[in-house]
Amino acid sequence: MSELSQLVDSYFDLKWQMDPVEATGAGMSAHDHRLGAFDAQSISEYLAALKSIAGALEACEVETLDDEIDRTALLNDVRVTVHRFEVEKPHERDPVFWATHALEGLYLLLALLDRSREHRARAAGERVRALPQFLEVGAEMLSDCPPVFIDIGAEVARAGAKLVQQVVEELDPGDDDEFPAACAEAEQALGLFADLLLTAKYEGETEGEAADFAIGEDAFNFRLQYEHALRATAPELWRYGHQLIDEVEAELTELAEEIEPGVAWPDLVEKLRKVHPPGHQLVAAYAAEMDRSRRFVDNQGLIDIPNGVLEVVETPDFLRPIIPFAAYQPPGAFSEDRTGWFYITPPADDADPEELERFLRDHCVHELACTALHEGYPGHHLQFLSAHAQPRIVRKVIGSPVTIEGWALYCEEMMGEAGFYSTLEERFFQRLALLWRGVRIVADVGLHTRGMSIDEAVDLLVNRVHFDADHARAEVRRYCAHPAYQVCYAVGCRELRSLRDAYKEAEGDDYSLSRFHKEILKYGGLPVSFMRWGMGLSD
Repeated sequence: MSELSQLVDSYFDLKWQMDPVEATGAGMSAHDHRLGAFDAQSISEYLAALKSIAGALEACEVETLDDEIDRTALLNDVRVTVHRFEVEKPHERDPVFWATHALEGLYLLLALLDRSREHRARAAGERVRALPQFLEVGAEMLSDCPPVFIDIGAEVARAGAKLVQQVVEELDPGDDDEFPAACAEAEQALGLFADLLLTAKYEGETEGEAADFAIGEDAFNFRLQYEHALRATAPELWRYGHQLIDEVEAELTELAEEIEPGVAWPDLVEKLRKVHPPGHQLVAAYAAEMDRSRRFVDNQGLIDIPNGVLEVVETPDFLRPIIPFAAYQPPGAFSEDRTGWFYITPPADDADPEELERFLRDHCVHELACTALHEGYPGHHLQFLSAHAQPRIVRKVIGSPVTIEGWALYCEEMMGEAGFYSTLEERFFQRLALLWRGVRIVADVGLHTRGMSIDEAVDLLVNRVHFDADHARAEVRRYCAHPAYQVCYAVGCRELRSLRDAYKEAEGDDYSLSRFHKEILKYGGLPVSFMRWGMGLSD
């Protein structure tokens, strides 16, 4: 075994030890019984170990370009992890960090069926028993939390009670008399955690200025450089976001004139969004579009489709506070079960007619196709299946949102070029989706580096993309918690289109779109600049 292979194994051993829930999600079942340890002593020990691995990676000699690319990707992942816990400190500032870790640890045991029910039940029992102490440590570690993080954390914790009830119903081991009581104690701990958070928020509001959620320009640029391997910095992306907004708004004006002459594009959006599936048919409507996009990719020979089922289901209750619309969860990198999950958040059962209509307008029939291909084929699901099929472990596991989200947005545009959209209205809403991505760049950079307030970011989404105000606020809360992520959609798409242009020029008459896709998918989710490096194409 080479020195690099040994370091790769050491890093992932540490990674799974540090975050056993991520290990569960990756298909590493040996860690299914634990929750992570994020107290001050444990974090200090993890950081020391990570820095030791970073030093060894820097000194490691490699022989091939692929090894050099993987080493650099691994080293950057170490740097980002260290920076996250030393500078951003989610374990000290973000209650969502604690609530979602505990609850995702249970949810994955319900959802991942590549392990026996007996194994999952035993593991769930141990995690349920660990949950009260885990949240107690979290409450002790947290201080000076931004109010927006407190609100989301309390919502997630309260919603988690339903998840624990699901565990009782589906994973009771049958021979553990104390299991129901342990689950009841876990429910109580989640409620207490939420109460403590809201009490702390009230006390903080009465004592003075609230903590800021923004990470600042230096930390933002650190993520751009090391997580996404981008040369661009926050100011350049701010300018690009505004430029993209202006360009796409001009396109929308032209398309609106084609669809309904004399109607301004924002008014056309309002009119077209009135056409949507009823709430109880949302899942079926998205499933049908997933199937249509998969068949189109296959029939056109655009990309090889790996084996792996995609299930379209309602969002689990505990995830609904952080998934207000829809989201995709991939199979684990090492899981035998290759099933991915596309979550659709349904309207609330008690929504009145006005609330229901406001909710459903964001599931307009004309934008279902774009959303489906983004999340399924040839977007996220196909890309993750391709990454997990790679023989090199680094490319199975490590990925940047600039590639993962950039690929999905690139697919929206590429599928349009290939003739997938069946109506002008579908094309119109795809460009509206691109406008949204441009606004997300401005919101991401603005919130974290330019003093933009939550209300200003909400107004940006409402006024420029014409989101419902509640939907916009839910989106912005997510932007606050995930710095330098929202820029990745449009910026990643730009990077991939630029790489495709360079590849096409280099290939000349031998250029093939499907071969380009096959070439870049070999790199999994590594940053686009690493693909360019490996393909020998100048920037």
